Amino acid sequence: MKAKVLKLGLPKGSLQEATFKMFQKAGFKVGLSSERSYFPSIDDPEIECILLRAQEMSRYVQDGVLDCGITGNDWILENRSDVTRITELVYSKVSMGKVRWVLAVPESSKMKSVKDLKNKRVATELVNVTKDFFAKNKVKVDVEFSWGATEAKVNTGLVDAIVDVTETGRSLKANKLAIIATLCESTTQFISNKAAYKDSWKKSKMEQIALLLKGAIAAEGKVGLKMNVKARDVNKIISLLPALRKPTISGLASSGWVAVETIIDENVVRTLIPALKIAGAEGIIEYPLNKLIY
Repeated sequence: MKAKVLKLGLPKGSLQEATFKMFQKAGFKVGLSSERSYFPSIDDPEIECILLRAQEMSRYVQDGVLDCGITGNDWILENRSDVTRITELVYSKVSMGKVRWVLAVPESSKMKSVKDLKNKRVATELVNVTKDFFAKNKVKVDVEFSWGATEAKVNTGLVDAIVDVTETGRSLKANKLAIIATLCESTTQFISNKAAYKDSWKKSKMEQIALLLKGAIAAEGKVGLKMNVKARDVNKIISLLPALRKPTISGLASSGWVAVETIIDENVVRTLIPALKIAGAEGIIEYPLNKLIY
């Protein structure tokens, strides 16, 4: 009997390192035999991986070449792909945060609104989304595809405006560009081919992967804390804890003592542990988290 295999597309480029890191924390060892390889190894015989640009991932998932893949919502919209969104994967600290596609013009430009761009030239990598945006606003423009260095084109006079991706807007400001509209927001998505999602085995496998990935993302930037506390000091200790949920409290063999365990943001540990020690906590242990499943 032929072994069941799930064909998974992983993004090559800006999302690659973050994706590999998340799979590692989720419990999957993913690696490349060389930088030029497009077929990552993974320590799960039921998964077959291929590296593709995020820009084209949704097309191959829709067409059934891949069962599932990871890409941005922006490229699903751009390719007008009919796929199933299994889950959103968002964590800004590993380059998987929310981004915006914005319309920008030179700060010195007299163009201050979308209507001012009538009959102007706009450069972007997100051509279809941009055309749809201007059509919705009933503004006729010439939209051209940009292969890169999009920000430079508007300041050199090659185009009148650009539609580009930004997370903070700092790069646009540094290039003396002003944002006059937001076309769409985008987050990283785990998507599936619709036929594959109707297959019970593949659906179950994809949902297991999604659960573990979301758990890995949720655990980023958090740690666990354990400590021993005198029963009389429990309320004082609990008042100091910015707990994810109510802390777990369990009895110890020693009479009058309890164990307290909780999950907190890692960036508060350096101030919290000394405060807990002063408040009476003993045997304080900090430990890293790989996954956090709600």
